[in-house]
Amino acid sequence: MEVEPTRIMIAVNESTIKGYPHPSISSRRAFVWTLQKIVRSNTSDFKLLFVHVQVPDEDGFDDMDSIYASPDDFKSMKYRERIRGLHLLEYFVNQCHQFGIACESWIKKGDPKEVICFEVKRVQPDFLVVGSRGLGPFQRVFVGTVSEFCQKHAECPVISIKRGADETPQDPVDD
Repeated sequence: MEVEPTRIMIAVNESTIKGYPHPSISSRRAFVWTLQKIVRSNTSDFKLLFVHVQVPDEDGFDDMDSIYASPDDFKSMKYRERIRGLHLLEYFVNQCHQFGIACESWIKKGDPKEVICFEVKRVQPDFLVVGSRGLGPFQRVFVGTVSEFCQKHAECPVISIKRGADETPQDPVDD
């Protein structure tokens, strides 16, 4: 009798630090921790499920320096956003293939904490791994935390992985 692989969902996002399309420090840390501490050498026993949630840019301020002269200019903005998400997922899928780990990845739009919990309900992974910036209470008030929300609301066990002290950028809100 063949046993189904353990399905681990990992929520990933882009780095806020210049140099896209790199994964955030927290996402990369969660992925590496999952490989080192859970998967180890048992690659056939696991399937990694990567979800990336893009926050819709309602005001367009992310592209402040762009010039909009035709309707096609706005289409290219949406296209660039999608491409960034694909590059992000490509990073994780390539890593999995190098290690021989089965994986799937997809992009959703919306509020990351709500979308991740919805995806957990829809896909029903064995557990969810999320990165955490380890922000203090003052910073959390302004930034909010996806990891805390998922801990409380996701319908599966959630493992939250903090960045290492040596990985924290000058501004801890950056990731």
